Amino acid sequence: MINIFSWMGGIFRGASALADKTGEQRTEPTETLNDGIRPVGVDSSLQIAAVWACIDRIASTISTLPLFVYDNVGNRRVLARGTPLYTLLHDSPNAMMTPVEFWGAMLLNLLLRGNAYARVERDSNGVAYALIPMSADQTQQFILDDGTVLYRYMIGSEVAILAAENVLHIKGLGNGKKGLSRLDYMRSTLDESRNAQGAANTLFSKGGKPTGVLMVDNVLNAEQRKAVQKNFGDIAAGGTGRLFVLEANMKYQQLSLSPEDMQLLSTRQFSKQEIGTWFGVPGILINQTEGTTTLGSSSGEIIESFYKLTIRPLLVAIEQAIAKRVLTSAQRVRYTVEFSQDALLRASLKDRMDIYAKATQNGIKTRNECRQLENDPPIEGGDELTAQSNLAPLRLLGKINQGAGNARTQDAIAQ
Repeated sequence: MINIFSWMGGIFRGASALADKTGEQRTEPTETLNDGIRPVGVDSSLQIAAVWACIDRIASTISTLPLFVYDNVGNRRVLARGTPLYTLLHDSPNAMMTPVEFWGAMLLNLLLRGNAYARVERDSNGVAYALIPMSADQTQQFILDDGTVLYRYMIGSEVAILAAENVLHIKGLGNGKKGLSRLDYMRSTLDESRNAQGAANTLFSKGGKPTGVLMVDNVLNAEQRKAVQKNFGDIAAGGTGRLFVLEANMKYQQLSLSPEDMQLLSTRQFSKQEIGTWFGVPGILINQTEGTTTLGSSSGEIIESFYKLTIRPLLVAIEQAIAKRVLTSAQRVRYTVEFSQDALLRASLKDRMDIYAKATQNGIKTRNECRQLENDPPIEGGDELTAQSNLAPLRLLGKINQGAGNARTQDAIAQ
């Protein structure tokens, strides 16, 4: 007897991008929202200004943040400078790329294809010493029947099969095994933007002029009609290099812009806003002037929302992927990998000084910790926490208070 749940599972297996399945993992939608939508590839999508701007804003913001490795020493964390892991993640991911170049390439793949891959080169002890990015369009993920995850990377005629522990896989929104391809899911929006851009190019290639009507007093035969259209076609097309002379009582009347042409600019603005929605980028960051106060009353609040709602989730996803795929089990116990967001949320000099003053006067940070944030060298005695009472070290507060009390008592007796 056939198990009804097994039979139904066989019907719906692979029915959507969220379905659990073995074999090759797919990232594109299995059905289209609108019929007749042409696919938009990477090269075509990057020619749309809003797409380029969104990716550039996110990628340049994240790739320029320093990625620190901390050594967990007791209850404290200290920078693990001098360790191979710190050199790999903070200074040089591989022999060819700087950290900005590496993370820029990874984020380009992640934002467009929903997945970013890098081959992890390890030494004989299993410690990673290089990260080599792999194109998402050339990488396939497979899940075997026993749950083993493998990756196939194709470059030219060569094919490499990699185990999961040798691939840094950063996933976007998806079923947990693979991220969904944003480029494929936003196909309708990109096609609309592409059509609007094509219509704008057609309109403005004619000088922005609409068509017109050339009126004559007599009926023309077919040959005369073709000759008139040929000779005076540039009037409607917007040609400015000729002086047109109308004969035989000919009159030219320019037609006004059609409603479709008048709405073209609004359509392009709407497309830009839609693309920004797909990437989580506020319109103010991609030169979208309309509707920029949705998340706040000022540009500062909007940008802060962008940091919190778009940038920070990506930072956490990258940090967790590195901890899971790059670090060994022993390194995960000892080290913490974290982007520094101080530069991202950096305040003005006056505000920073006020914050440092409060932090040092209330025993929250040492002076050297605050100096490090300003790239200043440490000072002698600057590693002790101090409080506002004479700015004394915390370990001496009891003695100072006791000494002050004894002095007051002796003064009272003397009086």
